[in-house]
Amino acid sequence: MAFSEEETGVVESVPPTLTVSLLGPLDIRVDGRQVALTTGRRRSLLAVLAMSGGRTVPVDQLASAVFGEGLPANARRSVQTYLARLRRAIGDRWINTEAAGVMLQVDPDAVDAIRFEHLLDRAARHRDGDEERDLLCRALSLWRGDPFDGVASERLELFEAPRLRELFLAGLERRIDLDLAEGRHGELVAELSRLTAEHPLRESLWVRLLAALDGSGRPAEALERYEAIRAMIADELGADPGPELRQAHTDLLAERRPASAGRAELTVTPRQLPVGIDAFTGREAELQTLSGLAEGTADAPAAAVVTGTAGVGKTSLALHWAHRVADRFPDGQLYVDLRGFGPRGQVMEPGEAVRAFLEAFGIAPTRLPSSLDGLVGLYRSLLAGRRVLVVLDNARDGDQVRPLLPTGPGCMALVTSRDRLLGLVAAETARPIGLDLPALAEARLMLAARIGVDRIEADLDAADQIVAHCARLPLALAVAAARAQANPVMSLAALADELRGMEGGLDALDSGDHVADVRRVFSWSYRTLSDEVAGLFRLLSLHPGPDIAVPTAASLAGLPPRQVRRRLSELARAHLLSEFAPGRFAFHDLLRAYAAELATRYESSADRHRAAHRLLDHYVHTSHVATLLVEPGVPEIDIPLGETSQGVIREPLDDREAAMTWFEVEHRAMMATAVQADDDFDVHVWQSAWALQRFFYLRGHWHSQIGILQAALAASQRLGNPAAQAHSHRALAWAHSQLGQLEESGSHLTHALELSALAGDPIGQAAAHNNLGFLAQEQGHLDEALEHSRRALELHRAAGHRLGEANALNSIGWQLALLGEHAKALDFCEQALELCLELDYRSLGAGVCDSLGYIHNGLGNHTEARSQYQSAIDSYREFGDRFNEADTLAHLGDLHHSTGDSDAARKAWQASLDILIDLEHANAADLRAKLDDL
Repeated sequence: MAFSEEETGVVESVPPTLTVSLLGPLDIRVDGRQVALTTGRRRSLLAVLAMSGGRTVPVDQLASAVFGEGLPANARRSVQTYLARLRRAIGDRWINTEAAGVMLQVDPDAVDAIRFEHLLDRAARHRDGDEERDLLCRALSLWRGDPFDGVASERLELFEAPRLRELFLAGLERRIDLDLAEGRHGELVAELSRLTAEHPLRESLWVRLLAALDGSGRPAEALERYEAIRAMIADELGADPGPELRQAHTDLLAERRPASAGRAELTVTPRQLPVGIDAFTGREAELQTLSGLAEGTADAPAAAVVTGTAGVGKTSLALHWAHRVADRFPDGQLYVDLRGFGPRGQVMEPGEAVRAFLEAFGIAPTRLPSSLDGLVGLYRSLLAGRRVLVVLDNARDGDQVRPLLPTGPGCMALVTSRDRLLGLVAAETARPIGLDLPALAEARLMLAARIGVDRIEADLDAADQIVAHCARLPLALAVAAARAQANPVMSLAALADELRGMEGGLDALDSGDHVADVRRVFSWSYRTLSDEVAGLFRLLSLHPGPDIAVPTAASLAGLPPRQVRRRLSELARAHLLSEFAPGRFAFHDLLRAYAAELATRYESSADRHRAAHRLLDHYVHTSHVATLLVEPGVPEIDIPLGETSQGVIREPLDDREAAMTWFEVEHRAMMATAVQADDDFDVHVWQSAWALQRFFYLRGHWHSQIGILQAALAASQRLGNPAAQAHSHRALAWAHSQLGQLEESGSHLTHALELSALAGDPIGQAAAHNNLGFLAQEQGHLDEALEHSRRALELHRAAGHRLGEANALNSIGWQLALLGEHAKALDFCEQALELCLELDYRSLGAGVCDSLGYIHNGLGNHTEARSQYQSAIDSYREFGDRFNEADTLAHLGDLHHSTGDSDAARKAWQASLDILIDLEHANAADLRAKLDDL
């Protein structure tokens, strides 16, 4: 049957006498009667013939589809045997054997898979939305399950089934798009929630779910769903979401407004509030006070300080209120845990917090000022004229908080702390809100919110005993409620009896009288754990980061990730941990202190030492591989990595994107682990600093790099290893130079040169000379720079260090070009490029191509200059090195301008400017000036 171009549907006349349904369990009907094929190969044979749509299929293709790789000796005869059996089952008239092969004489419209594709094709040709939607619905309704269910054919499973599934999902997404265009957002949320659960890594479905949620008035939920899929993609694939999903997220966050004088235009509106507590109840007086303060922010900035003992519910109150009033602050909600009372003194510095806030508004790290005063000035300028809520959680003292307070009207700061922060109250007119233990009735309501009112009313006396044993402390009530939820058939009286029998006291954590009962509550929940889960709970206290991922926890415990994932989930169900993002778990600091106390009591010093060793092994070995992925060809670490401890796993990282994502998530915890490591692990500390160096360079985290490099320098000094000390000095010199601190940079390089000579390390001496050459170049001393680079070349060649030789050759060539000696420069840079190609050092090779472009332009070889610049640009794009891509695009624009090609110059400069604007780099001003002049 032929299909005409004018049809709007499929002709449905007299039902065909043979139908084959493949989009689900195989179903064959002859004259309306179902035919059962019990032999698997007959089913495969019929399915392949049906999918041919009435076309002849060669016998060898049939044999391959039916038998796969296990072809019999006489495949043709075997196919003929199964064809004869198939004829007996469905009738002779449907199978036609020719010299060219075999044909199933079936109307294509009678094969559901072919009919499905035809309907999709007709839908794609329609411009009328209603007709298109009708055809799509008819096509999608043909699906009864997974295609070729019950058909054992490798060819169909590997090629046809994935193709049909993709067509189905594409057709489904198109039908959803039509529904979204009609404004049916609310109707689609449930369907898309089911589809994303069935296809969790299909990002296009998540894009449509976010649109449906946003269109149905649920933008906050849309943002939460995005964070869930982002974390899942990172956990499952070690990657970031694709551009379509990232754009959907950007559209959710974007607050586009006309630019006004004196006010920077931003395209990112931060929504940083963590998820609030579903079971929050009470604290009405404090909530009303906060809301009253927020109403007055139009005239002056407001600040509130919520204070109280550990576990009293300060953070829960702050987040609950912040979510409730988020719409009053349309320009964003910022949140940071200042770790004021966190483990091992891991207090966040104000500068780190301000940098994080500025990056949340989309400002690139490379554009941020280096000083705290500069950061604070930019931060307050950015907030001027905007309505932003700033939540500063777990503050230690006023000095930590003061730089983070907004100063313009329209904004509000909400601070939580165990300290009363009287200085802020006195000097900054912050409103103090003391959070005491809830009254008995309110505490009872808190318990009821978690385990149900009916259960409380059934035994009020027992409920009150539980509240009393929890000292009315909300955190303890949450832990006790988790125990009650886990045992719904147990009476509250029995639970109260269990709690009464526990002993303990967290004396060191707080001076309040109720603290002894808090340990009793934790102990009560802890003792319900299996030995294996309790052991993991204790060991987790050894991890210094704010949160921990499953692979890291697995290495810490020396156990397989699947076992550890189950144990972490059990701890989260018991409210002894919180899973704040898929696969990432965090302690409340009281619970961390309790776990640390238990670890000291029950884990021997040798066991704790071995766990710390495994944790450091995990970070060092994973980061080492990540660094080599981030920059292929980077020189290997000078101190060889040892074997990992038993039980340590290295996270699987397959490409550069996955490596960068891992660094983004783990670098803070890795730094803290290295900085706090015992002296026994000095080699790990030094290696950690090496592995983080390239990531920090790409992200512009110079202050963080200096912090871990100082720890690495101290470690290398304890090791008595002058070569390692020299490396630390060189890395510190580079970080200081990027901050414009050239005097500090020079001092470190002087030490590096002396130590390398002392160690008899010519390669280290050469590296120091090369860096001194860069420093002299930055200071405008080109002759001195050239002298250092030549000395570096001599040392590298004498040591046979060809990678360093390539670097020195490029430095000499570049500096000669800056001096106007282009012919000499060409020889050096061509030697450098040859070495880079031979050694496959592609990142340096891109830099050499940029140098060659500059040199050839100076020599008048404009065609070759363009070619070299383009090679550099292509390489930088491959690495994701956007700044150097912009730099070379600017050079290419200079070349076009010098040759009179204004259009090409404008195009190259504009491309460079677009990148620099995105990076918010200061060089953008120079390019704007060039474009204006053009």
